[in-house]
Amino acid sequence: MNTRLETLHPYPFEKLRALKAAVTAPTELAHIPLSIGEPQHAVPDFVSPVLQQQSHLLGCYPTTKGSLALRETIAQWLCRRFNLNANQVDPERHLLPVNGTREALFALSQTVINSSVSPQPVVVSPNPFYQIYEGAALLAGAEVVFIDALAEHGFIPQLHNIPDAVWQRCQLLHLCSPGNPTGAVMSLQDYALALELADRYDFIIASDECYSELYRDEQQPPLGLLDACNQLGRDDFKRCVVFHSLSKRSNLPGLRSGFVAGDAEIMKQFLLYRTYHGCSMSELTQQISQAAWSDEQHVLTNRDLYRAKFAAVSKILAPHLSFNLPAAGFYLWPETPIDDCDFAQQLFAQQNVTVLPGRFLSRPAKDGSNPGAKRVRLALVAELEHCIEAAQRIAQFCQRLGGDDA
Repeated sequence: MNTRLETLHPYPFEKLRALKAAVTAPTELAHIPLSIGEPQHAVPDFVSPVLQQQSHLLGCYPTTKGSLALRETIAQWLCRRFNLNANQVDPERHLLPVNGTREALFALSQTVINSSVSPQPVVVSPNPFYQIYEGAALLAGAEVVFIDALAEHGFIPQLHNIPDAVWQRCQLLHLCSPGNPTGAVMSLQDYALALELADRYDFIIASDECYSELYRDEQQPPLGLLDACNQLGRDDFKRCVVFHSLSKRSNLPGLRSGFVAGDAEIMKQFLLYRTYHGCSMSELTQQISQAAWSDEQHVLTNRDLYRAKFAAVSKILAPHLSFNLPAAGFYLWPETPIDDCDFAQQLFAQQNVTVLPGRFLSRPAKDGSNPGAKRVRLALVAELEHCIEAAQRIAQFCQRLGGDDA
């Protein structure tokens, strides 16, 4: 067996199942899950006709690179959304369709990390983080170094706090903006620092932007890495790759569809890896994806639905829990009046609401501090009435804890 499998941590939801198994939830209350970031809004109307009219495409082997029509559609969306010129994004050289960002993030690490060098290569990750960053790095033979995303810095990882000795071994830096679970959005200055470090120490930046279309202010969509490159005069996207998905943007998590775009040389090697990895996207999925990337109206509707939920839930919870209303994403990241694991377990036992303890999404520092400690992640993915009911139950739970002072 691959001995690197032994280095993997249990996945957050495995820990959550064990935590919940120790207690019994009240059966008179319907369960409301706020733990998993799985969108529950309606599937866009254009999906069903494509399924009915193009089902014959399931009889065809898809190519790893995907159709030119899909890649052209994605390139056009990238240019519209991130203020790029058409000549900056070549559908032949700069992007590839992928089966969701989770699969692609894992595959990219296996493509770009050279574990044969000494000393051991480093992957730098925000903390808290999406667990694939860590697992993919460990299985590729790298050490993971975390940068805490703390409230005092707007939940933006402070890259300048990483010592030169770490950057000298770094091969890959993960960014996540808007952040999971914080919803924090990086500025142009944040991206500029990351790019300056990548140039100085010769590493790749992987920017996870799968929450980029779920933002509160319609006049201020989040900046992306390729947009930042363009503003900073980096037309070749050197050392940069971005990840986008239809899961959150279009309520299509089961479609497993997204794309990776950026540095043409990296994409060339990524295509080579994927040819052997066997991760080509079905022709039918490509047809649905092309329709989704071509339409913005359903995304506008989606954002309105999340705004309504944030407004309602934050009003109910604000007297009981301390949190920042995020600029983007669909998570709340509140502080808890007691230990986060105890909070999640007791909330489930008393109110049959499931939330995710913050420490399940983060790693402790050498001094024992943990940016996820005494926080929980609330995924506002259910319908509005269910989110409101969950918030009311959480408020009642906090009152019983004496959490009004939290």
